[in-house]
Amino acid sequence: MALYLFKTLHIIGFVAWFSGLFYLVRIFVYYREARDKPENQREVLQPQFLLMQRRVFKIICNPAMHITWIGGIGMIYIYGMDWLRENSWLHIKLMLVVLLTAYHFYCKRYITYLELGTDNLNPFQLRLMNEVPTLFLFAIVIYAVFKNGTNSLIVLASTFAFGLLLFIFTKWYKKIRESKHNE
Repeated sequence: MALYLFKTLHIIGFVAWFSGLFYLVRIFVYYREARDKPENQREVLQPQFLLMQRRVFKIICNPAMHITWIGGIGMIYIYGMDWLRENSWLHIKLMLVVLLTAYHFYCKRYITYLELGTDNLNPFQLRLMNEVPTLFLFAIVIYAVFKNGTNSLIVLASTFAFGLLLFIFTKWYKKIRESKHNE
């Protein structure tokens, strides 16, 4: 029963965590785009986006990250250390989750950069930053589903190819936005 509880917490946690990260960085994009608006609009939009960023991080991202970690560590505890040692896929998955956690805290730092006006990314770069969790999700799910049957080189190549597609799509979307803006 405890295993199912931890598994449930883990799934709910990571769905909410990824949702929060996707939304948070999208708000970064909107904040940055508001910088180019007339002053009267900027004075309204930017404080609102900062408030939304802090709330999304504090109310969605942080609790969801903790729930994800608690559920995952609980499952590892129940399965035992022998199971952990025998499953190399889990070592890679844990490494990816640690890197995702670092991204999570970078997003927190970026909120501070925005508050201080010391951010240095343009809206296009922020849109690319918004795709980083997609790459983590792609690789983590592959390892979680295929487990030890996963070939890490294939996962790495597939993740790189998927990232390249996301980059191409983002560039294409930028061209569409710019052409509509110039009309």
